[in-house]
Amino acid sequence: MAELSQFEFEQAQGSGRSYANTQPMARQVRFDRANARIVVELTNGCVFAFPPQLVEGLQDATPDQLAQVETASGYGLHWEELDVDMTVAGLMNGIFGTRKWMAAQAGRRTSPAKAAAARANGLKGGRPKKEA
Repeated sequence: MAELSQFEFEQAQGSGRSYANTQPMARQVRFDRANARIVVELTNGCVFAFPPQLVEGLQDATPDQLAQVETASGYGLHWEELDVDMTVAGLMNGIFGTRKWMAAQAGRRTSPAKAAAARANGLKGGRPKKEA
């Protein structure tokens, strides 16, 4: 393996500092049992919380398993027993699992408006035909 030049080393350090200054980093993480939320305290003083049911691999976890969350160098969250790792930036951007898992979750939400529209379409003979 080739050694880095001083210039390459300094560039890498600068990139690392830039990343650390622009990406959200976890200072602390915990499972809030009362509200059933994972609470992430960020290094900038902000707090981010989310329900674990949204995250791939956490849907069936027990409260005790969820409480075993730890930070992974500030950039991620890690549940050893569950073998689940998520980035803080990804979670904050609504990325709660793999692309395939996220796609499977799309459209699973129901609402009164969605149910009413489905009933109305059913009375008309179902979903309208697509135009060619």
